[in-house]
Amino acid sequence: MTTIEQRLPGAGTAGRRWIADWRPEDPAFWEETGARVARRNLAFSIFSEHIGFSVWSLWSVLVLFLGPAYHVDPAGKFLLTTVPTALGAALRLPYTFAIARFGGRNWTMFSAALLLVPAVSAAVLIRPGVSFTTLLVLAAVAGVGGGNFASSMANINAFYPQRLKGWALGINAGGGNIGVAVVQLVGLAVLATAGRDHPRLVAGIYIPFIVLAALGAALRMDNLAGMRNDKRAMRDVVKDPHSWIMSLLYVGTFGSFIGFGFAFGQVLQVQFKADFDTPIKAAYLTFLGPLLGSLIRPVGGWAADRLGGARVTFWNFVAMGIGAAIVLTASAERSLPLFLTGFVLLFVLSGVGNGSTYKMIPAIFRAKAPTEDEGRRLSSALIGVAGAIGAFGGVLVNLAFRQSFLTYKTGDGAYVAFIAYYVLCSAVTWAVYLRRSPRRLPGV
Repeated sequence: MTTIEQRLPGAGTAGRRWIADWRPEDPAFWEETGARVARRNLAFSIFSEHIGFSVWSLWSVLVLFLGPAYHVDPAGKFLLTTVPTALGAALRLPYTFAIARFGGRNWTMFSAALLLVPAVSAAVLIRPGVSFTTLLVLAAVAGVGGGNFASSMANINAFYPQRLKGWALGINAGGGNIGVAVVQLVGLAVLATAGRDHPRLVAGIYIPFIVLAALGAALRMDNLAGMRNDKRAMRDVVKDPHSWIMSLLYVGTFGSFIGFGFAFGQVLQVQFKADFDTPIKAAYLTFLGPLLGSLIRPVGGWAADRLGGARVTFWNFVAMGIGAAIVLTASAERSLPLFLTGFVLLFVLSGVGNGSTYKMIPAIFRAKAPTEDEGRRLSSALIGVAGAIGAFGGVLVNLAFRQSFLTYKTGDGAYVAFIAYYVLCSAVTWAVYLRRSPRRLPGV
């Protein structure tokens, strides 16, 4: 059997593992050793990314604990969920660079350990009487969990062959995204057992899991040498117009998912105050949408592998526009069952779209790039760019809700904006990737 894990000169300190020879598109290589190594790295990548997502979305739960003793109004709570979203989005670009600079295993180990900072800080400092400025700082620091997604996706993209990228990236992203739902279940468990006076327990529960994620990456993951010294990839990819088109689409899919995940509990409490007069009533429902959206994300990648990423993405945006229209109608009619139905549909569709758009990225550069390595290099870079811009969509969602509630006392203004954006995304997808044209890219 060919040995693919070997030391490279100057690779780093003892114990760091580097793979010099990696040929996932070679069927013999893949069957003999590649698939086994890729699956192992995928498994530990998912766990680390999952914990990162949980820490990133920690404040979507903690705001439910902030009762009168904390003196934070609804607008302030929307701000507390906006700042970690913004920092997480900003960190996605440097986190993508870090994979090529330090290696996938090394960076996963470090980025997982870094999650201890927001978890320990929140576990120690959150208490009645704490200043709003301190809460803002604690919330912002939780944004480090948002960067893990970009580095994880860029790393796994390099491990898998083109025919399996949709599935692998969908599984990796879905396993990470589900952290948004799990942290809300953890919050529900704390509310149901310890009560709303112990928000610090939610953060404290994650400390041992963060340690396990860092250790798992250190002991079981690998670095791919082929990703090193690729300093031009980001520069090259931002010059390509498809990078900005895909970023626009990813704002509509992932931006919706993470924005709704952060805001949904607050929206329920503000818009249906009589039905959700206690935090635990809202917590019973807030996990459902992120859970379904995360679980179905691999289905989006799987469908895109078989039907084409652009086709799945187009029809998904059409359906998201319908889902947002249902939510708008339910809001006007004050119908809680219809409101929940529409929002759950939006979560599910955002998950499907997350998987299909990430399938489109490597397919685009496979069609455009002159070589397989060049396509992999550029698609890994675009995953970082699109991931960062898409995460800023979550910031826009929270700001839209905040402004809509301040202006109209309901979320109706935000829902109209969402419908308009989904219509725009479906039109762009059709015009660029589905319409018959000499410039249309095959296989996207």
